Amino acid sequence: MEQNKVILFQEKNIRRLWHNEQWFFSIIDVVGVLTDSADPQRYWSVLKSRLKKQEGFDVTTICSKLKMVGLDGKNYPTDCANTEGLLRLIMSVPSPKAEPFKLWLAQVGQERIEEIQNPELAIERIRELYRAKGYPEEWIQTRLKSIDIRKQLTDEWQTRGVKEGQEYAILTAEIAKATFGLTPSEHKNLKGLEKQNLRDHMTNLELIFTMLGEEVTRTYTVEENARGFLENQETAVKGGVAAGEARKRLEQVTGKPVVSTNNFLNGFVEDDKPLLDEK
Repeated sequence: MEQNKVILFQEKNIRRLWHNEQWFFSIIDVVGVLTDSADPQRYWSVLKSRLKKQEGFDVTTICSKLKMVGLDGKNYPTDCANTEGLLRLIMSVPSPKAEPFKLWLAQVGQERIEEIQNPELAIERIRELYRAKGYPEEWIQTRLKSIDIRKQLTDEWQTRGVKEGQEYAILTAEIAKATFGLTPSEHKNLKGLEKQNLRDHMTNLELIFTMLGEEVTRTYTVEENARGFLENQETAVKGGVAAGEARKRLEQVTGKPVVSTNNFLNGFVEDDKPLLDEK
């Protein structure tokens, strides 16, 4: 289960973060969904002032500043609220979407409780989400395995003093650069992606070599008992180099590059066979 992710409400993105054993949601995203405002940031600023002036309600009592991923992929302090806080805010936002949103919040909370009690449910929900988007079964299996391997690596980083956010991003870029010869941002540009998750648009081979780089990195990290950012940066490079060498050997045998411009935006073709139907 990803701790910092995006969830959909009526086809619109809402960022959320699992913090202190509960979900916190980006208030700006929620305001944007409820009001369809072209400038939800400004709407939220005005709403905060109005609530304090007219109702004597200080929103800081229900808001927390938590780091969430922005459009540029970097983490920024973001006004967030848990389910209880959001329900209080919804009362102050006139919107025909208020009641559907309340039901959605209840469903999200219930799903998390179920997933804690039975982690396999989280995996199945992710699987069904990819199926609904039209991904082939073979790719889904590879993607789910990549999520598991990524989680094992980040768990190691966390216990070894690497800071979540920028340091995770730097180490991930080190592995990718050594594995593929380009950073994740360069890889996204190659595929013509903007805000999309790069790994959701990787081919099977790209996912496999991503997993190899991260698993070898984890192995080096444990064997060398790496501590702190700098030592983990060294093992990240080693893991990426090992995966990169394996990639180059495969490319020599097949005569084809592993890195691909293909993506799932409109369905991509791998080995000259369409894996997704054109929408």
